[in-house]
Amino acid sequence: MKILSLLCGTDSFQKQFEAIRPNLYRVAYSWSHNAALADDLVQEALVKALKNSGQLRDPALFNGWVFSILANCWRDHFRQHREMDDIDEIEDHLCATQTTPEDDHSLSQVISRVRAAVAKLPIGQRQVLTLVDLEGFPYIEVASILAIPIGTVMSRLSRARQELKILLNELAPQHTAHVSHLRRVI
Repeated sequence: MKILSLLCGTDSFQKQFEAIRPNLYRVAYSWSHNAALADDLVQEALVKALKNSGQLRDPALFNGWVFSILANCWRDHFRQHREMDDIDEIEDHLCATQTTPEDDHSLSQVISRVRAAVAKLPIGQRQVLTLVDLEGFPYIEVASILAIPIGTVMSRLSRARQELKILLNELAPQHTAHVSHLRRVI
């Protein structure tokens, strides 16, 4: 800690670094699930914070500043350690999981039926349905995006799903195969 006191200059800055280190480690470990990597990230973040301590304008923002440095170190780690995919393995996987033309045709028919059914929905229901079910936005964000109350989002989504179910049943291909009913004779 003698080196830290020489670099920090003030006791309060040194105490802040000592106090935040366990918190940084806890967060880095929760991100990486690797003790050694978490320790390396914290060390790198603290070194960068010490080196750039003159850039901190408001000491009250110290914690956020150091955590943002940790987040940048985490991103840098991923940029430097991108996993490379083995092309031969990918090719083998693609060959093993290729679908048949019949599967592709069937899937394209389902997709076109769903698109046609969604297109028949009123615009308000269509907007809510696509934002919630296709894009995965939570209701509160959809309400904010569309500038409508959350209750309206929920009711439009409910109506859209009910209508979509009816429309998809109408657009489903009718099977022409004749089903004979067997009678049970005792």
